[in-house]
Amino acid sequence: MSALSLPLLFAMIGGGWAYLYRPERRGALLFTLVLFHLLGAWGYRQEPSPELLLLLAPLALSVFAMLLHSLLHVKDTKSRS
Repeated sequence: MSALSLPLLFAMIGGGWAYLYRPERRGALLFTLVLFHLLGAWGYRQEPSPELLLLLAPLALSVFAMLLHSLLHVKDTKSRS
């Protein structure tokens, strides 16, 4: 088990919660999640393990989904005003 497992798991769960319930801070949150993912990718590069890869894949998908939703949501709110 990697030392990055718990921080990445926390980033995924906490990031999902914060994205849903703190919409005013989504930009900073997404930046932080991307940095967490880069840290995990660096850790995987240093010591490859299947457990770390299994944590990085859902984190990457969730960050991508949040970024996509954020971009589509900003477009909708700007067109309404």
